[in-house]
Amino acid sequence: MAEVRLPQGIVRYREHGPAEGQVLVFTHAFLLNGDTWRNVVPELARTYRCITPDWPMGAHSVPLDPSADLSPSGLVRLLADFLDALSLERVTLIGNDSAIALVQCAAVLHPERIERIVLTPYEALDSYPPPPFRLLRTAVKLPGAVWLGMQALRIPGATRLPITFGNYTKRPIEPAAMRSYLAPARRSRAIRRDIRKWLLSLDPGWTQRTVRRLPEFTGPALVVWAADDPLLPAPRRRLLPGARHIRVPDSYAGIPEDRPVLLAEAIARFLRKT
Repeated sequence: MAEVRLPQGIVRYREHGPAEGQVLVFTHAFLLNGDTWRNVVPELARTYRCITPDWPMGAHSVPLDPSADLSPSGLVRLLADFLDALSLERVTLIGNDSAIALVQCAAVLHPERIERIVLTPYEALDSYPPPPFRLLRTAVKLPGAVWLGMQALRIPGATRLPITFGNYTKRPIEPAAMRSYLAPARRSRAIRRDIRKWLLSLDPGWTQRTVRRLPEFTGPALVVWAADDPLLPAPRRRLLPGARHIRVPDSYAGIPEDRPVLLAEAIARFLRKT
């Protein structure tokens, strides 16, 4: 892994594919990291330069500086600073699950940097944040709650509960990937601090106001729906009326985990056509 020093702290990232290829930058869900895309990137990296950072959402191996802003607007700034640090001018931004709000807001606030967006799937305004995060925001106010929660995930079967990863993927996540996701917060108090800060900094009002401007984004967009997702059904109102929409069968929101080959093929087709 490589790393870059930003004003907010160190961000580590993986890079695959030709250096001169079009750039794809990936985001991931809460309590996950760039390993989310481990089975998607190899196909795309044949043609495209694929960059998969570990964003500070709970499974990053290096904590950010204590003063770092992890609010939605702060994470958009962090993304812009990351693009600046790597001299990335026009990228395709690809997001999954709880990072979709970041992708949508970045497309609105930095359209000059974002050429295309891929959402897999995306949260409707009336479901942000999803119910599990509302519960977590209350729970982490208790002292030691994050440490206790991470230890509880050691219990056999705990990662398949609906409130953990059971509603994110239809099938268990590979053990090596799960260790990658859970190990940082188990060993580092500073990572647990970042988890708590991220959850408490969620700002539905700011996010919803910003995402309502999504029709201002005029670049190509792809929305990949998970046919069996119990938490993120297709919204009643589509903010990207010109987007291409496809539905992936036999998957929950964790499409990169459940159906990585189909997702890679769908993204590759979209990139070729646009």
